[in-house]
Amino acid sequence: MHQDHAPYFKFTGKAQFEKSINSLLGMLEGIAIDHEINSKELGFLDIWLEDHRQLRDRHPFNELIPTVEQALADRVLTDEEHQDLVWLCRKLTSGEFFDHVTVDIQRLHAVVGGIVADMEITEKELRGLGDWIDEHDHLRGCWPYDEIGSLVTSVLADQKIDAQEHEMLFRYFSEFVALLDDRAIKSPPVEQEGTVVGLCAVCPEIAFQDSVFCFTGASSRYPRTKLKETVELLGGRVAITPSKKVDYLIIGADGNPCWAYACYGRKVEKAVQLRRAGVKLMIIHESDFHDAVLDNAG
Repeated sequence: MHQDHAPYFKFTGKAQFEKSINSLLGMLEGIAIDHEINSKELGFLDIWLEDHRQLRDRHPFNELIPTVEQALADRVLTDEEHQDLVWLCRKLTSGEFFDHVTVDIQRLHAVVGGIVADMEITEKELRGLGDWIDEHDHLRGCWPYDEIGSLVTSVLADQKIDAQEHEMLFRYFSEFVALLDDRAIKSPPVEQEGTVVGLCAVCPEIAFQDSVFCFTGASSRYPRTKLKETVELLGGRVAITPSKKVDYLIIGADGNPCWAYACYGRKVEKAVQLRRAGVKLMIIHESDFHDAVLDNAG
């Protein structure tokens, strides 16, 4: 675990469990969204198991993990086993830590992760995802629900997925894989002036003098205090949270296991809302931030 997360991670244990179960539930929905489950998709569940195996002696993982292992033992997940796992996940979640919108967005991340688990996205899966989107229209206005819905609608307009569309869908959907919380998003979709674009700026020009920066997640290179010092040495300022006065939100490459979602947190969500409202706030991946620091230092 990154050193920046250790002080408060211990206080989020129950919330982490809720997020893990919501992710597993979404994965189960995603891999079966076309009513077919293949070996590569089962391997996706194996990764979830491995990621949580150290918790198997803790309640309620001591009930869930053996059930998942038993269902996967013969490398065939029957419809009955699938439904039993979905039922158990729903039974074990309390709704105590996340509201229903957050829960369903967590599930959506895992649904699209399950769809790309076998490295292939079919028209049948995309139609199934479209049905899921339609059934959860209470998420309208929440990122990335609208963006993913727009992608599904545009790709299925001609009832087929060509090679370029498949590459675009796979690239975007892979950003939301709800496993391994040490990675952060880089280019998932955002709607901007009616066009679906990547979240982070591509080859951004970053000006430090008199600019305001905000950081989320953890840096793979420096602690937060060092990043703040770097910005100030180059003439900028650091804010705690995104606002109309913030010019840049920097997403740390190491993510944060305490985020409400697997690959981003509230700051990214707030920054997207500000951008939709017309605020000129640029979202930058950490790697581009470090390149800009080197350029300015030189």
